[in-house]
Amino acid sequence: MSTITFDQKSNLSLSKLVAFGVIAGLAGGMVFGMIMAMMGMLPMVAMLVGQESAIVGFIVHMMISAFIGAVYGVVVGQLPLTTTFAFIVGVVNGIVWWVLGALILMPLMLGMSQMVFVIGADQWMSLLGHIIYGLVTAFVFLPLAKCL
Repeated sequence: MSTITFDQKSNLSLSKLVAFGVIAGLAGGMVFGMIMAMMGMLPMVAMLVGQESAIVGFIVHMMISAFIGAVYGVVVGQLPLTTTFAFIVGVVNGIVWWVLGALILMPLMLGMSQMVFVIGADQWMSLLGHIIYGLVTAFVFLPLAKCL
């Protein structure tokens, strides 16, 4: 992994950072969404909007992925960006959203407060998915930010 630093601050406006983050987040969301589909988790995501369809769950998941990607783009775009740093922030981003989303917000929003911070096999798989999401998001964001 290279540690070449490039100065994107002069070229990237906040709107470009958001747009690149959304694109990268959607890419990460696609990969993570496939993992969630294999685990049968998409209907539970759909329950956040009162549905049980895997398709609706995937759409909700992708909307969340786009938002988290935008946050990633803005945060990473404010700092001197190296490849290593981008991937580290991607992993940390995935872990933070695993704690916030999978361990806290989702159980609370689904009325399962007894499941907050409960970690079993499904939650460990979810952590892996969130880390993969973060890595894919960083992998896609880097060339977008570099080319401008």
